[in-house]
Amino acid sequence: MATLGEIVAALDLKVRSGEDKMGTEVHGGYTGDLLSDVMAGSKEGDLWITRQTHQNIVAVASLKDHAGIILAGGAEPAADTLEKAKREGIPILVSNRSAFETAGMLFEMISSQKTGRSG
Repeated sequence: MATLGEIVAALDLKVRSGEDKMGTEVHGGYTGDLLSDVMAGSKEGDLWITRQTHQNIVAVASLKDHAGIILAGGAEPAADTLEKAKREGIPILVSNRSAFETAGMLFEMISSQKTGRSG
C-alpha cells in the first residue's frame, strides 16, 4: 500500500484539499465519471480518478469512504466542490495527465507496493 503523500509525490499531483490526510493509506483505485458506477464498483480506501468537478463527487467519495479524488486532465474543482471537500475532509488532488495515464501510474505504484517490487 502507498500513502496519499507518496502518491502525490510520485505522480506530481497538486493538492487542493485534504493536506492533513497525506498519511492516509490507499488500497486501490477506481476510474469513472458515472457516479452510479463509482458507487457500485469502487471500494473503501480507493483513490477515485475522474474528470467530474461538481460537488456530488465529494458526496460519493464520502459515502464510499474513498482515500481521495484525483481530477485528471488538469481539471480543477468548482469552488463549491472545494468548500464541501474541505468541510468533509475529502482530499482532492489534480493531475495534469490523462485519466488513462494517471490510472496506469497509480496501478503500477500500488501493485509494486503490494508485491514488494520497486521501480
